[in-house]
Amino acid sequence: MSAGAGERGSTGPIETVAWHRPAMAAESHRVTSFEIFFDLVFVFAITRVGSFMARSLTAATLARGLILLLLLWWSWTAYVWLGNRVRTDQGLVRSGMLVVMAALFIAALVMPDAWSRRTGTVDAPLILAAAFIVVRLIYFGLHLTAAAEDRRLRVQLLADAIPQTFSLAPLIAGAVLAGTWQTALWAVAFAIDFGGGRIASRVGGWQVRSPGHFAERHRMVLIIVLGESLISAGTGAGDSVYSTMVLVAAALGFVAVVCLWRLYFEHLAADAEDALEHASPARRARIARDAYTMVHFLLIAGVLYLALGAREVLTAVTDSGASNLGAPLNWPALTALYAGTAGYLVGHAAFTRLTVRQVPRAQLVAAAALLILLPATRHLSALVALAVVSVTLIALTACEEWTAAHEPDSDRENIDTLDPTDPTDPTDADSGRP
Repeated sequence: MSAGAGERGSTGPIETVAWHRPAMAAESHRVTSFEIFFDLVFVFAITRVGSFMARSLTAATLARGLILLLLLWWSWTAYVWLGNRVRTDQGLVRSGMLVVMAALFIAALVMPDAWSRRTGTVDAPLILAAAFIVVRLIYFGLHLTAAAEDRRLRVQLLADAIPQTFSLAPLIAGAVLAGTWQTALWAVAFAIDFGGGRIASRVGGWQVRSPGHFAERHRMVLIIVLGESLISAGTGAGDSVYSTMVLVAAALGFVAVVCLWRLYFEHLAADAEDALEHASPARRARIARDAYTMVHFLLIAGVLYLALGAREVLTAVTDSGASNLGAPLNWPALTALYAGTAGYLVGHAAFTRLTVRQVPRAQLVAAAALLILLPATRHLSALVALAVVSVTLIALTACEEWTAAHEPDSDRENIDTLDPTDPTDPTDADSGRP
């Protein structure tokens, strides 16, 4: 079913009822065009985090960019869970999410100045803090309304609200104090939010109503981020291209992104959705929480940091003239390029383990190799440093394709060796969004 196919027939009595009580999503519910619209605004905010880090690429900005990504991701995943329970393209929920989109859009505009103090009328840190607060408050209001007839879910939401309320204090204080204090306090805010939410999830009120919708939502945001990464990396070439080496660098960056796409979408995406679909309710919620809500962040962050590193390579090659391969990258740029790619591969391996219960050792070996090579690449030209990453990903993709082609059909049909309906399955111990 195409995105938005479920939107037909959303007017009339159903639309009227949705203003008073959100309409429940069907188990066959798929992603709507409104949700894609929402995700595009979210991805725009992510790309602005990349602009923030690229403005002055240092170890501090890499860490601060990671904090911003975590805060954004945590906000987005909350609305994925909400959209899996109720229709977000109707009535009250749609109106609330439009306000959230406006808040995220404003936050994205000031994102490059997230740690700056301006003498004008715009205080970026305070605007960001206010935007995150608006996003959270509307989420809780909408989800509590949607859970009016589900006592366990309401208890879960109220338990979640406790750490999220406490996290507002360091969030606001960091925006006021700025500088190093802002970095530390915003990290503390996320830690309280995440840690408290993880503990609160023991209530077990979270349920995945539509596995297909949940998996598709994460797939779509990843493909959008992959596409935007090419745009972001391409800006490193400037407005005009005068050197063939710049085109070579761009091609290498493109190949790297294509490899990341193939690793996830060629086989794993469908297998993971199938595992989510056929799991028992408790295991399904656990997969959604651990594999999608948490581990998927490593894929998003890995793509963004790889794009940031590729952008620095294109800039170095462009600035070096017609025949040079670009000056060696500095440590922050190399870290973004190599550690970002390694982070994606580790996240991919963890996602595979949590969903289809296989351990892709080749990806772990490739991730370790990139991290081991990182110090040595400090002495290589920028273009060669990017080539090492691209060649590694090409080799890994070829290895994955060979393995898939020679894998016995019985292995693919029995990826999940435990019976998803078996109540003794140890993975059913708890469930829920962290």
